[in-house]
Amino acid sequence: MTPSATFVALDKSVHDRKLFNCGAKSLNTFLWQYAVRHWEAGISKTMVLPTREDASAICAYYTLSHTGIERESLPPARAKKLPHYPVPVMLIAQLAVHQAAQRQGLGKVTLIAALRHAYDVNVHLPSYAVVVDALDDGVQGFYEQYNFQSLGTHNYRTRLFLPMQTVAQLFAK
Repeated sequence: MTPSATFVALDKSVHDRKLFNCGAKSLNTFLWQYAVRHWEAGISKTMVLPTREDASAICAYYTLSHTGIERESLPPARAKKLPHYPVPVMLIAQLAVHQAAQRQGLGKVTLIAALRHAYDVNVHLPSYAVVVDALDDGVQGFYEQYNFQSLGTHNYRTRLFLPMQTVAQLFAK
């Protein structure tokens, strides 16, 4: 399974979602059943990385949405600079790599694509940070190696954040 060069918006008439299997049932189910519905409802956007051999097959995907966090969940030095109401953030709601494409660095490539997308949106709709809810300790470790910091527990998962200022340093021209 060789990835193509760019992520594209999920298109149900082109991409065969049912062939995707990352090994995590919740991530598979989201892509199979909910990604298109969420896009049509205007609540998230899913981007896929097709294979080079077959544009309908998916190597990896990510989903972005907006959410808010309580300023008190942030480290005190950061929280004191923010208003006393929920702080807008960009949520990486889903991020997965097909089992046949794992262990090739596509997790990092997908994360960078998601962060770049979040940065581009941030130009028009500012967010304080990018957040993600880790499925397990291994996933948490993946994000922590890219300087995501813990915000505590959210819906029984560890919520992590990366300030948008840090993201901007990655992509500012």
